[in-house]
Amino acid sequence: MSLLTKLLSKNKKIKVEFCEKNLDRFLTEEQSPAYETFLNQRYVSYKEYQCQSRCEECKKSPYAIVNGDFVQTEDDAELLGILKSAAKK
Repeated sequence: MSLLTKLLSKNKKIKVEFCEKNLDRFLTEEQSPAYETFLNQRYVSYKEYQCQSRCEECKKSPYAIVNGDFVQTEDDAELLGILKSAAKK
């Protein structure tokens, strides 16, 4: 990929916040490499918190805070898809 292509990338910087407990509960080994690849992109800024005080949501299904918006999904694959879509908007 040329330098110009990288500079003109359509992916905008996104900020993603995770609850460590939620990741431990719902992130599967199969999806872990895909998350790692996505989170290491230059346009992704992420942070893991020990707890985000969203215990009811945390127990039910995977979630993340994406650019300040709460996003909850049925499974970890769906959450990753939403994160990728948010980066392309």
